[in-house]
Amino acid sequence: MDLNKLDINKLIKKALEAKERAYVPYSKFKVGAALLTEDGELFTGCNIEVSSYSPTLCAERTAIFKAISEGHKKIKAIAVVGDSDFTYPCGVCRQVMREFGKDATIIVANSEEDYRIYKLEELLPHSFGPEDLESNKE
Repeated sequence: MDLNKLDINKLIKKALEAKERAYVPYSKFKVGAALLTEDGELFTGCNIEVSSYSPTLCAERTAIFKAISEGHKKIKAIAVVGDSDFTYPCGVCRQVMREFGKDATIIVANSEEDYRIYKLEELLPHSFGPEDLESNKE
């Protein structure tokens, strides 16, 4: 199942919709994400802040954790939109993406017409994953 222009546009549109549901009373910086699982399911997420900041959850992880909690453990693609020009996933989100989508396509977008496409390896080269833990077992 390859990503086509319709898949890309649908993911970006859903991410833009999710961005509007963001709860960001402190930073005022909205982010939305939409992911497509390997089996074709779509999940969205927005960033959610709390006053002590550290328990804040990024949009990407919200979408990923929703998918995981529903039994979908393989990410095919994820679109990320934010209030800045091309909002990229943070390091923690990239690591979570790595756990569930080593070969995932990452779409960073401003709109359905203005986007960039990456493979996760481009955003997180030489990453650490589950197989690294397995190689240390004796």
